[in-house]
Amino acid sequence: MKASLVFLTLLSAPVSLAQVVLPAGVTTPLVETCGPSDSAIVCVNKYAAVLPYHFNRSISTNKESYDFRNTTVGNDTSFGLLSNASFVVFDRERGLQLLGENPSYEFVFEVSEAVHEAPVYAPEQNLLFISVLAPPIGHLPQLVVNLNDDPPTLSNYTPNPPVYAPNGGTFRDGLILFAASGGADDLPGGEQRVSIRTVDPATNESVVLLNNYYGFYFNNIDDLAVHPQSRDIFFTDPAYSWFNALTDTAPQLPIASYRFNPDTGAVFLIDDSLEQPNGIAFTPDGKTLYISDTGAVTGTIDPALGSQGTTFNTTGKRAIYAWDVSNNGTRISNKRAFYLAQDWVPDGLKVSQEGYVFTGSGQGVDILDDVGQLLIRIQTNYTVQNFAWTGEDLNTLWIMGNYGISKVEFNITGQRLT
Repeated sequence: MKASLVFLTLLSAPVSLAQVVLPAGVTTPLVETCGPSDSAIVCVNKYAAVLPYHFNRSISTNKESYDFRNTTVGNDTSFGLLSNASFVVFDRERGLQLLGENPSYEFVFEVSEAVHEAPVYAPEQNLLFISVLAPPIGHLPQLVVNLNDDPPTLSNYTPNPPVYAPNGGTFRDGLILFAASGGADDLPGGEQRVSIRTVDPATNESVVLLNNYYGFYFNNIDDLAVHPQSRDIFFTDPAYSWFNALTDTAPQLPIASYRFNPDTGAVFLIDDSLEQPNGIAFTPDGKTLYISDTGAVTGTIDPALGSQGTTFNTTGKRAIYAWDVSNNGTRISNKRAFYLAQDWVPDGLKVSQEGYVFTGSGQGVDILDDVGQLLIRIQTNYTVQNFAWTGEDLNTLWIMGNYGISKVEFNITGQRLT
């Protein structure tokens, strides 16, 4: 009888609103400023693993992006600190160390709505080359950032012959290596097909290294990476060029990823399990290969319908996978899931000299450790397609995408590509 009376008393006791909406396990504050006082850094405590009710995050679409900072979180005033932060730290100890004592984020150039991709740094010339994809269809001039100027300047350039729709890029043997993703027979200067091209940054001359697989056009050579030992070129071949009308021919090959030996001309299939393989990168020692699958953004392959654009399905594939690399950089094995993008899809993909994995993911760049743990997010106000390190010490990161080009200074260095 006494136990029942106590129970009734507890039920009738006043309960505060906070007790109702805060489930056990909520860390307070969820978000707080951290790091140097004059920097826009916030730390998310315990990854905000438990949010107070009611919370809701809208689903991104092709036209609207809703990343983690756009989550509506009731009954917590600290979460709003994410909105204006340049750096969001999820692992406080490692994240702040990587950012250093004076990290900075600067929006440098406003550019068009076009996709801006394939950044390649030419160290001898101290120039950063950036591609411009559609719109408009058939656009040939690209962009170059002159880092010798103070402040840096942005101008147009066109290789000779032109390279249509470079979608990925890297540096090999002193030459820019472009994944040219467009194909048409009526381009200014003549027919081009999806290909791997080199551009000499000293002379601006371009040369085709590869433009077919036993007579078939490639679909959309999207991105590429050079293995540090074998020097073979690994590349991804999704179908986005057809979806986005960058090629006049529907896909002729299965969606896949390949290895290319430019000395012999031989091309080898390395994987055909991803829905839309996209970014590709090696660790500095060449022992691990990462490829992103952006199958959540896809379209219809039907020559009768033509190019229909793309749609985004948040439940689709939007993850990074890892493989072991062996046999002097010619064989990959042991595929495993590595990271599910917390926003949009993992587009640009690179690995720092220290082994941290960077990926462009919606309106920002995610920085991961070697087991796929999110350490830091660099937040932008535009959708990021790619990024590249520049400078003598390779500790300046240039980020680019729709409408914007930015730069970041911090303690993480890029791989020295040769």
